[in-house]
Amino acid sequence: MPNLADGVVWYFVFVFSTVLHEAAHAFAALNLGDDTAARGGQVSLDPTPHMQREPFGMIVVPLCSFLMGGWMFGWASAPYDPDWARTYPRRAAWMALAGPLSNLLLVLGAALLIRIGMSMELFYAPDRISFSHITAASRLGPMVVTAKVLSVFFSLNLILFLFNLLPLPPLDGSGAVQLLMGRESALRFMEFTHQPALGYIGIIAAWKLFDVVYDPVHLLAINLLYPGLAYG
Repeated sequence: MPNLADGVVWYFVFVFSTVLHEAAHAFAALNLGDDTAARGGQVSLDPTPHMQREPFGMIVVPLCSFLMGGWMFGWASAPYDPDWARTYPRRAAWMALAGPLSNLLLVLGAALLIRIGMSMELFYAPDRISFSHITAASRLGPMVVTAKVLSVFFSLNLILFLFNLLPLPPLDGSGAVQLLMGRESALRFMEFTHQPALGYIGIIAAWKLFDVVYDPVHLLAINLLYPGLAYG
């Protein structure tokens, strides 16, 4: 059975990271002319409105996936006005990109804190790296928990960043690619990708593609975090 203390760490990181992702979508949309998510209270790091909108993806699935597999999977969503998106496809693309970029900032923030901790001799690079063991504490006590939290922040947000950037509907990456298109092409692409059946196909394809993409990118990120150690 998974360690329940680890489950608390995982759930804290999952909720914060997912809420920030959706709040970034909502904040970007608000500043680009669509207040749909803002009226629902989602321009906020308060998890309550996000959980109320997606209780299954924010509560049930994460807890069940951890109990069954030792790691967490789940989702949330921020509503937007489709008429606004069709009127301003480039603004909609920036709104889509805001969520993954918030997760990238958390990856970089965790990496920075790990490097600062190493400079203060609070953390060190472990001999073996795992998803939730990116850095190790040099002493017992609170720093052990801190190292675990930073490790999960680093790995989980790298997952959220990469997975959501895959250019497959309904993921954010399929909206972000509209930045590379002219207006008419973006509108046709938007209409095509918003077919419900295509969304199911996209999710299945994304899971298959992610299995290929994540491990080498995660290893590259670890070696950038610890230059010269050459983890393999």
